[in-house]
Amino acid sequence: MAAKLDYHWHLRKVMADRGLFSTTDLIPLLDERGITLSSSQVYRLVVERPERLSLKILMALLDILDCTMDDLIEPVAAAGAGSTAKTKKAVGAETGVGDLRPKRARIRNVERP
Repeated sequence: MAAKLDYHWHLRKVMADRGLFSTTDLIPLLDERGITLSSSQVYRLVVERPERLSLKILMALLDILDCTMDDLIEPVAAAGAGSTAKTKKAVGAETGVGDLRPKRARIRNVERP
């Protein structure tokens, strides 16, 4: 079975290294290269990891930031990709906190008015 790959998106770090600290700083620079994006689109591009990215936008970012794709995209092995054997759990077995869950308090022997 082929290894599953994932990636880290470093646009925000590369921008900071180049002195661009605001996401809106990219809008006119992209516009100079024929890429028109709204401020919310640019914000999502910088802050979130894109699932799909136009090659034109990628090339414009590489030109603006004077960097390579290796600077922006770091390939990594997907979490859990190293283990091929799956462990089975019993039906009803809790994962996570297990017995650490609090129990509901009960008040006993209290006289009510």
